Amino acid sequence: MKFFIPIKKITLSILILSFYSVPLMAQNDVELIPVEAPIPPGMETVDFYSAAVDRRMKFDIVLPQGYHQSSDSYPVVYLLHGYMQNYTIWGRNLAAAFYARNLNELILVLPDGGNSWFINYASNEDGQLNNWEDHIVEDVISYVDANYRTEARREGRAIAGLSMGGFGAYSLGLRHPELFVSIGSTSGALGHARTAAAAIRAGANRSQGPRDEETQARIAEADAFISKIVNIPGFSTQDERTPKGVDFETAEQADAYDPFVIIYDVPRSQMPHIYMDSGTEDGLINEARELANLLMVNNVPFDYMQSRGRHNSEYWRRSIGHMMTIQNEVMQRALGKRP
Repeated sequence: MKFFIPIKKITLSILILSFYSVPLMAQNDVELIPVEAPIPPGMETVDFYSAAVDRRMKFDIVLPQGYHQSSDSYPVVYLLHGYMQNYTIWGRNLAAAFYARNLNELILVLPDGGNSWFINYASNEDGQLNNWEDHIVEDVISYVDANYRTEARREGRAIAGLSMGGFGAYSLGLRHPELFVSIGSTSGALGHARTAAAAIRAGANRSQGPRDEETQARIAEADAFISKIVNIPGFSTQDERTPKGVDFETAEQADAYDPFVIIYDVPRSQMPHIYMDSGTEDGLINEARELANLLMVNNVPFDYMQSRGRHNSEYWRRSIGHMMTIQNEVMQRALGKRP
């Protein structure tokens, strides 16, 4: 998203390209000079090799105050970004690092999944390997547990995300309930796999058509700046970050990632704590409400919140504080650190 305001120099506080972003009108006498968001206290960027996707990848990690001076172990929240976002967005632009340091009793990990929906692709093209589910649940988690003092067990691990990342957190958390004690979604695109399955069953063409010239020009302009921040060789522009291949070849493959389907496969004794929220002016709230009704009918405990807001940064900067605080409490109690 680009902001055109009458100042000489600004910090782009969101840098999201999505179907929901709307640029503001420019004034003729205004020069936009994008400035990279500052690195919050306690944040480090990690460069590592991920076998699941066969490439160098990065993630941001936010450590508690005093981490390097102590010997304590900490629970971890894995926070997933939205479509056309990247690993820098939550910590540097959406206040997640602030809330993590404010709580000061957890480690926050901000992985990158490109535009993959955090799934293992059914087939790949151009020599790519797109096992993005495995990238998170195997490579990122293993690296974090091996290199940081974590509570490396289910009780000390939560996963959450926004929009595409909300879908990813639910699908990965429900597919791997042995790994996560809590799953969270803010403005989650929870119906993504269900929509794909329905399209496949109907014989619809799911391939994305070419972008119009105006949209492509806006993406290219943003890429020129954002790719320097992402700074992952071969994985920095939107074209590079969009997997080449087929996500779901069959409806059954889509069903296997659909939270509305796979939630029935999780034994009640292994069901993670579930949190969800959405803005009342966000069209995706209907999916959150539907899942909330499903959970109520089946007597599954969960936390739900809705408040005024749209599918945008203003809402996510508010929602992350609630979500992270609740997931932290769930982990601390599961670890026996609360009365």
